[in-house]
Amino acid sequence: MNIVQNNKTWCVIIPTYNNAKTLKRVIDGVLNYTNHIFIVNDGSTDETADILENYKQLYILNVAQNKGKGNALQLGFKKALSLNYDYALTIDSDGQHYPSDIPVFLEELNAATEPVLLIGSRNMTHESVPKKSSFGNRFSNFWFQFETGIKLTDTQSGYRLYPLKHLPKRFFTKKFEFEIEVIVRTAWKNIQVKNVPIQVLYDPNERVSHFRPFRDFTRISILNTVLVLITLLYIKPRNILLKFKKKSFKAFLKEDILQTNDTNEVKALSLALGVFIGIVPVWGFQTFLSIFLAAIFKLNKTISFVGSNISLPPFIPFIVLASLKVGSFFVGESGEILIDFDNISFDSIKNHLLQYIVGSTILATFMSLLLGLTCYVILNFYNRKATV
Repeated sequence: MNIVQNNKTWCVIIPTYNNAKTLKRVIDGVLNYTNHIFIVNDGSTDETADILENYKQLYILNVAQNKGKGNALQLGFKKALSLNYDYALTIDSDGQHYPSDIPVFLEELNAATEPVLLIGSRNMTHESVPKKSSFGNRFSNFWFQFETGIKLTDTQSGYRLYPLKHLPKRFFTKKFEFEIEVIVRTAWKNIQVKNVPIQVLYDPNERVSHFRPFRDFTRISILNTVLVLITLLYIKPRNILLKFKKKSFKAFLKEDILQTNDTNEVKALSLALGVFIGIVPVWGFQTFLSIFLAAIFKLNKTISFVGSNISLPPFIPFIVLASLKVGSFFVGESGEILIDFDNISFDSIKNHLLQYIVGSTILATFMSLLLGLTCYVILNFYNRKATV
């Protein structure tokens, strides 16, 4: 089979660790399609080295001590890039993947007009698939969608086609969790990530799994926690700002807010949530909380983010003063502002913290209700006018 597809060169990377029972079958199967193969022997202690002696015509990369699948893949990527390959197809050596599915990836690559990362989608409902693998895949799919907005049916399959020149330059993980990091961070670069259908075989008599449930699941959970925080604090706000910069304010308002598929109630609630978060005293966390809570309550994250920007720096003095004024009716003598505004400072605000917290909470509630209801009325008017 030609190693050039859609003007892009491709190779195969096979990471392996103590899979002597199935390794030869996998290599021979791949050789039916190409001899541009990189095998990364990740410190195997079984008969792997003896088997690889029969494949000296291939690129063999030996790691003295087992360092993890992520490290093995990165070594393969680095070597393939040094030889100027555009894409690398990775296939596990435990026998679960069928080399006969290689054309499925190549057909999709041929049809692609932009760089793409393809992930083989296994039939996880097949009776041979362990329940823990099926659960782990659903868990991974959920967080991948939350972190990227992309819905996939399989995010854990190791059968993948990577766009080598469009991957992140550096990675932070070395073991199983690497396969999550690489697809999330590649998606963040606006590279298309999609599934292609593949076959799967789980043979308990042959397959050797090196996944350690407690330790590796903990690593994956920690990684997802970090990725979620980055998503909420940086990626989501960045994407919204990029959308805004690419369009005029009128186009942004029309296409990303008014013409979304959300109902008017959801849009109004999203704005109300954002305004509330923007006024209450959670300085520095408004973006995180507005997007996070919008995701939790299935509201419009863009509108919630826009609403939270009521606390932009030019507006902060007015919010603080209004909060203190409102708070003065509930803390201290009614109607009196218990602070010298001619000498306002952080210390003076700190000394009247209770007044400020009470006032800002009440003000946030009132403003969120007011602007939410106003938004709802305007949207209804806009929709009626549009249908006339």
